[in-house]
Amino acid sequence: MFDIGLWELIIIGILGLVVLGPERLPTAVRTASQWIKTAKKMANSVKDELAQELEIEKLHSDLKKAESYSKDLNINAIPEELHESIKSLQEAARDVTRPYENSGKRVEDPEPEPAKDKE
Repeated sequence: MFDIGLWELIIIGILGLVVLGPERLPTAVRTASQWIKTAKKMANSVKDELAQELEIEKLHSDLKKAESYSKDLNINAIPEELHESIKSLQEAARDVTRPYENSGKRVEDPEPEPAKDKE
């Protein structure tokens, strides 16, 4: 990540030992490694989220292209293979957007029915 060689690590270790002392150096190393791990996790999370958004955008653009082609051409003239591709793209777009459909709406729990007396 930082492209640090062996000699640079040795110099950093000696400087850390001189500045922090042997008592505080292990704690400082653990804290720094936790910060680096957290930064890596955040960067990977952002990268994955961007890749997912780009994939969704690509699916939407492919779907719009397929829909515009189907409007321009006669539906009966489209080969069956292309017709199946259009259907699979539409299903993929629906599957991708389905988790986000109810994100703005609040779903309330139904009222429970009263218990019936057993006699």
